[in-house]
Amino acid sequence: MKKSTAVECTYRNVLYSPRGDVEGLLCERDGDPVQFVFERDDHDAVASFNGIRSGQALVVEATRQGVSSKGESEHGVFAFRKLVSIAGRKQPARRTVRDRVHAGTVARFNYARHGEANGVVLDTGDFIHTKPAGLARLKLRVGSAVRASGIARPLSVGTGQVVEAVKVNGKRVIRG
Repeated sequence: MKKSTAVECTYRNVLYSPRGDVEGLLCERDGDPVQFVFERDDHDAVASFNGIRSGQALVVEATRQGVSSKGESEHGVFAFRKLVSIAGRKQPARRTVRDRVHAGTVARFNYARHGEANGVVLDTGDFIHTKPAGLARLKLRVGSAVRASGIARPLSVGTGQVVEAVKVNGKRVIRG
């Protein structure tokens, strides 16, 4: 495996995939563009750039990419590893949070692709994912108080967490 290096640069903008997902970012280093590419579906990497503005100084840990099978790149391309600092402020390590309690009030329901409610969004911005059967068992309503625990990670947009609920209000959530 190639060794990671710290790359100092100035943030320009995110880069989109053909599906509209964020797949990387473009920065500038010594007047030249430099590109950082995220692993597919790395929601934590995407979330680490929420709120960053064009022109901010970054330090990014990354690994230089080799020549692509599609040809030579117009600029330096790196595989993103982690965001080290923004404007000189060190960033916390990316990690999955386990069994932290997420508390708040149900602001709205979240719906799966097929239209069935699969969890709730709290007034804190956290999305508590219960799957439809778990939500039916919990009998939550808009305005209900919620205390949920489970595995959490940052949402790809916004400032909240997505929580794969294990317990909500003291009840085990049906999984499966």
